[in-house]
Amino acid sequence: MTFNPNKHRLVPKHSKLSDKEKAKLLEDYGITVKELPKILINDVALEGLDANEADIIKVTRHSITAGETVYYRSVING
Repeated sequence: MTFNPNKHRLVPKHSKLSDKEKAKLLEDYGITVKELPKILINDVALEGLDANEADIIKVTRHSITAGETVYYRSVING
């Protein structure tokens, strides 16, 4: 039996943005990929997402006070 950290209740949902979603996000905020916070390509939360360098990961966290919060991270290769 192996442990899958992505199934743990304390690990927020991670999903990779499509090229269209990525372009819209960067345009809406007037930023570049380099200006986003980073996440390492070998982060265990990215397992199964087929993430590559410069992809954008959407992190959805549940909050008691805010309901749901969304964060974005740029994938880097260490």
